[in-house]
Amino acid sequence: MAAPPTRPDATRLLQICLLIGVVGEIRAEQIRYSVFEEQEEGSAVGNVAKDLGLAPRELAERGVRIVSRGRTQLFALNPRSGSLVTAGRIDREELCDRSPNCVTNLEILLEDTVKILRVEVEIIDINDNPPGFGTEQREIKVAENENPGARFPLPEAFDPDVGVNSLQGYQLDANGHFSLDVQSGADGIKYPELVLERALDREEEAVHHLVLTAFDGGDPVRSGTTRILIIVVDINDNAPAFTQPEYHVSVRENVPVGTRLLTVKATDPDEGANGDVTYSFRKVRDKISQLFQLNSLSGDITILGDLDYEDSGFYDIDVEAHDGPGLRARSKVLVTVLDVNDNAPEVTVTSLTSSVQETSSPGTVIALFNVHDSDSGGNGLVTCSIPDNLPFTLEKTYGNYYRLLTHTTLDREEVSEYNITLTATDQGTPPLSTETHISLQVMDINDNPPTFPHASYSAYISENNPRGASILSMTAQDPDSGDNARIAYSLAEDTFQGAPLSSYVSINSNTGILYALRSFDYEQFRDLQLLVTASDSGDPPLSSNVSLSLFVLDQNDNVPEILYPTFPTDGSTGVELAPRSAESGYLVTKVVAVDRDSGQNAWLSYHLLKASEPGLFAVGLHTGEVRTARALLDRDALKQILVVVVQDHGQPPLSATVTVTVAVADSIPDVLADLGSLKPSAEPDDSGLTLYLVVAVAAVSCIFLAFVMVLLALKLRRWHKSRLLRSEGSRLAGVPASHFVGMDGVRAFLQTYSHEVSLTADSRKSHLIFPQPNYADTLISQESCEKSEPLLITQDLLETKGDPNLQQAPPNTDWRFSQAQRPGTSGSQNGDDTGTWPNNQFDTEMLQAMILASASEAADGSSTLGGGAGTMGLSARYGPQFTLQHVPDYRQNVYIPGSNATLTNAAGKRDGKAPAGGNGNKKKSGKKEKK
Repeated sequence: MAAPPTRPDATRLLQICLLIGVVGEIRAEQIRYSVFEEQEEGSAVGNVAKDLGLAPRELAERGVRIVSRGRTQLFALNPRSGSLVTAGRIDREELCDRSPNCVTNLEILLEDTVKILRVEVEIIDINDNPPGFGTEQREIKVAENENPGARFPLPEAFDPDVGVNSLQGYQLDANGHFSLDVQSGADGIKYPELVLERALDREEEAVHHLVLTAFDGGDPVRSGTTRILIIVVDINDNAPAFTQPEYHVSVRENVPVGTRLLTVKATDPDEGANGDVTYSFRKVRDKISQLFQLNSLSGDITILGDLDYEDSGFYDIDVEAHDGPGLRARSKVLVTVLDVNDNAPEVTVTSLTSSVQETSSPGTVIALFNVHDSDSGGNGLVTCSIPDNLPFTLEKTYGNYYRLLTHTTLDREEVSEYNITLTATDQGTPPLSTETHISLQVMDINDNPPTFPHASYSAYISENNPRGASILSMTAQDPDSGDNARIAYSLAEDTFQGAPLSSYVSINSNTGILYALRSFDYEQFRDLQLLVTASDSGDPPLSSNVSLSLFVLDQNDNVPEILYPTFPTDGSTGVELAPRSAESGYLVTKVVAVDRDSGQNAWLSYHLLKASEPGLFAVGLHTGEVRTARALLDRDALKQILVVVVQDHGQPPLSATVTVTVAVADSIPDVLADLGSLKPSAEPDDSGLTLYLVVAVAAVSCIFLAFVMVLLALKLRRWHKSRLLRSEGSRLAGVPASHFVGMDGVRAFLQTYSHEVSLTADSRKSHLIFPQPNYADTLISQESCEKSEPLLITQDLLETKGDPNLQQAPPNTDWRFSQAQRPGTSGSQNGDDTGTWPNNQFDTEMLQAMILASASEAADGSSTLGGGAGTMGLSARYGPQFTLQHVPDYRQNVYIPGSNATLTNAAGKRDGKAPAGGNGNKKKSGKKEKK
């Protein structure tokens, strides 16, 4: 029956009281319904009124309603029909994800009887989602040397539907190289794989375009496609491999965004791009991509969104690692979401060694540290670890103390420094960890000898090389460091051809450059075997040897040597015979030559350079055979001279010549007979030509002989004069050269002197007067004007030099000239009557030039001295009244070297006086000469 109407608050209070009073009498019943997803709002699920045995109108009267527990209501009661209807569109995939059975529970309360009815509604899946790959295109790189049958994982499609509506299979379009194979895992998931059916050829087709189709089993069938781009690359035979097939990790729900969850690690033994591993999620669902992020380079998985334990407590993440060319590996990361562990372990390093020698034995202690976690229980239990790829191990000692030990012997040449990461992880859910980085330097010892990159070396050098030429640079490598890697080079001591190798080559101990110490000759030796030693500077030093073969290359430095024909030394004639009857091509002789060089430099060729009868003989280019080019004729000369040149093919080419004499006769007696029977030609033309030639030769010979005789006479005359000049010139050896002027081979004083001589019968009482020289009209140096030089006088005058009574006599008035007698332009000039020389500079210079010209004429044997007898050519300048009798005889101051002629006073001859400086008494005359 219907309950009395009451206020809502009183009704709720009554319900609570009734529930408390009859709690032990409540009994629940269960009803199960099913409904398809995606039904319109208000779609009927089940008839609740019928199942309760009530009429639809009784539901409201008895207070039948759905009890809410704070979640969104998916269903509602229709009071008119008494049916359970949908409150909105229901998405099974959003509600239950991929659970096979999707059941939602609700409670219906009958208020009048305080009875709770439990209703289970199963959400039935429909095919409302097509399979999707998550990416429009997948690129796969396949090595061209991949064997047929190789498999490549393809992207998997995801269909949120379940059952027959879920993903059922894959299909690949037709292709001659690939086929599709679908594998089913233990969990029932289908994994498509690409199978290589036929070998690839990158040069034939570098890229293959495929289309992969995924389809479900719904009605109608839904499908999704993705493009597969196959890139053919070269040789990548190692796929990445994860360190673990599955990664398990637990994480708290309150972990902050951006936290690194874990690091997946895959290794690839290949190098370069083939060994660079990148990571990606293999199955991409929207929920996974919103919560987690995978670093494609480091493999770090970080939290991208807020985790909710009530939403989902477990995540199954498929991770894929692929290298550069496209080989892939799969792994799973199982994430469990747990609660409350908010303290990370603490690591305290109590002892640390920053360096260790590379020869340290395994078990050497590197660090001692303590770990502590403030949490309790499982969250406070800490485990320590280091990366597995390091040669170290951890050892627990006392309590929470750990020691870091070397696990194997270290090698500095492989790794010189280690950055060790200590990871302390507690056992909480999820575990928290702390990383401590320890830097360890590996100290070097001299455990590696120097090594050469090659087992042996070969070097080449041309002969005639300059001394000190660089031949080869050798470098050895020592992986050690410091002094242990400082390398010195040397040559092993040995002898070659009786001389030490150190006299042939030397090596720079620092740079390893090999130098030649002498100029090599290919003809003496062609190769040199050396042993080069590289030693380091470690203690003790280590060394290694390598052989070096030094080859000398030939140059064209030897001229061809003629072996035949040679100059006869045994008295033979050295003449080759050619019979008169020889036809064209007859072998007369053969020129044989060799060349000490080798190769092309010794390849000889023969050429006819000159022949007395051109066109008669020919020489083989490569054989040197001398053959007749035509048949011999009677008019051919008996004696033929051939000049053959032998030339090699070097750069530049060298050559040698040989003269071959060929006698045209059948035998030696015939040759002698033919030579004796040779007679002059009787033809008139030949005799006339011979006569002309004889006359021409005789004329040329006579002219040449006359020229030689004239030239010889001139040479003898010049030689005779040079003898006289040297004998006379020795007297003036003490006079400076600046006091002379050269004129036609005659040397004359540039200074003029005036001397007065007083002679008596007793020569011992004679005296000389030396007045000051007149320098007015001459150019002399200041030094000669100031310097007093001794006078050359006779022995008698020198004896009287010490007489204190010797007085200077007054000047002789005979040497004075009247005004009418002085030279001038018009025969009479105004001036001082006491002048001894023209005081006009122009006249003085003219007079000096005439005197010097007169001296030149005297040297040639002339007695006229220019302008007539006794005038010295002065009348033409100073008038006819000016003669030598009016002028002092200055010719005594003029010396003609190389001649015994003397200039005398013509007036003195007329008067019968002996000239000054003649052959008279030398004691009275003396020499008026001054240096």
